[in-house]
Amino acid sequence: MTNKKNIFAIIGSASSNSSNLKLVEKIASLTTDTFHFTIFNDLKSLPHFDPVLSTDNPPKQIIEFRKNIEQADGIIICTPEYIFSIPSGLKNAIEWCISTTIFSKKPSGLITASASGQKGQEELQLIMKTAMAKFTYETCLLIQGIKGKIDEQGNLIDHETKLQLDKFISAFLKLLNK
Repeated sequence: MTNKKNIFAIIGSASSNSSNLKLVEKIASLTTDTFHFTIFNDLKSLPHFDPVLSTDNPPKQIIEFRKNIEQADGIIICTPEYIFSIPSGLKNAIEWCISTTIFSKKPSGLITASASGQKGQEELQLIMKTAMAKFTYETCLLIQGIKGKIDEQGNLIDHETKLQLDKFISAFLKLLNK
């Protein structure tokens, strides 16, 4: 048996019971033999970005958040789109990491699961490219209309979405093993 890859998943939603959280929990349940997941679902616990503190004196929560990213073999960001963009809490978290190199060449899966999501997915890719994260077209997934594709228990009820998720997981594993 091979060693499991440590995955740090960041949920971009501000909702405690979001479809994005359910989706990542589904990915975790489908990959228990391959991945060990740590899911971060508390972006609102992070303080507002302060460039003065970012480098020399980051808050304790930021040190821990960065450490989780640094120690992970790969990251997954799963987020809704808010007003044609990524949620402010997610952008805040990423901003705390820009003065470091923790995203540099970090294998990444970028999922936008929302009503539409196209602009949010474009923005997330641009931001993570700027942070020098390592991702491919295949490790980016846009799931439009997520609320109609996943039930309250986190079961995917849309066949096409199941197929897309399987392809995403395979591509992400391939990226991790490069």
